[in-house]
Amino acid sequence: MLTIDGSHGEGGGQILRTSLSLSMCFERPFHIINIRAARSRPGLRPQHVAAVAAAAAITGASVSGNTIGSRTLSFAPGCTRGGAYRFDIGTAGSTTLVLQTLLPALLTAAQPSHLTLIGGTHNPLAPCFEFLHRAFLPLIARMGAKLTASLRRPGYFPAGGGVLEADCEPTPRLKPLVLPVRGALRALRAEATVAKLPEHIARRELAVLERRLGLVGDNLKLRIDTQATGPGNVVTVDAVSAHISELFAGFGERGVRAETVAERLVRRVRRYLAADVPVGEHLADQLLVPMALAGTGSFLTLKPSAHTVTNMDVIHRFIDVDIDLQELAPDRWQVSLRR
Repeated sequence: MLTIDGSHGEGGGQILRTSLSLSMCFERPFHIINIRAARSRPGLRPQHVAAVAAAAAITGASVSGNTIGSRTLSFAPGCTRGGAYRFDIGTAGSTTLVLQTLLPALLTAAQPSHLTLIGGTHNPLAPCFEFLHRAFLPLIARMGAKLTASLRRPGYFPAGGGVLEADCEPTPRLKPLVLPVRGALRALRAEATVAKLPEHIARRELAVLERRLGLVGDNLKLRIDTQATGPGNVVTVDAVSAHISELFAGFGERGVRAETVAERLVRRVRRYLAADVPVGEHLADQLLVPMALAGTGSFLTLKPSAHTVTNMDVIHRFIDVDIDLQELAPDRWQVSLRR
């Protein structure tokens, strides 16, 4: 059985999620130790337990150690089965991360799948639904996958209670993805949303984006969310270019001024635009598993994060794939994969 050290590199939950995804795809059992060892609350958290339980449900896996706080886990999957599934994280843990964990295996199942995921849809430590819907999934569809995702109810941290639904058709083989250039910037749009919070928070965020990014008119939208079960604030910026759409998100925090949330977001958007690369920092990390399954592909991105480099190492443990990193400029890197 393959043994994975969960404290390696960045040492976060992505090591577990990537291991689960590839274990399901290749029906290869693994044992992971030192799960999230360096975190303030080490071991499995509810969202990780939910991801493991979901992976076990769709593969009939044999599992040991899947409890909150556990620092070791063994997972031995069977064949992935499509069908209708409902998974409730029970907290504001990320539904989008659970979906990304299950998606590679569901694409190889013999039957289509329908997922209902309940939990967080807008979590500061995970991709928000808008990122999934407008940046990540369109690229996976470009690789030949047939899937849709819809937000039935937003779920903000810490209340959760969001509902995400997804439909996935089996795909015999993913096609390579090559993203050498971003192309001309066609639109830059911002949206600030508040749920059960004063409207002025969103207005102040949009004022910063208007001033710092030069956005005007229809490129600035304020949305009042009346569906969420708890309070929340998210502000997003879509960068729509000729060959790709990227999305950047900032989240309101207790004790952090709205202007600060927006300024942090501005810095990330401006860094991306200045580098003239198609793939942002977080998207780069999330494309690695589907691209490795496709067998080849490449993209230009910002300087890879520790999170991305760690993800590459985990992929190497499961797949015989060459992942080459080449620095073209300080914040302009080429990532190439080939099997």
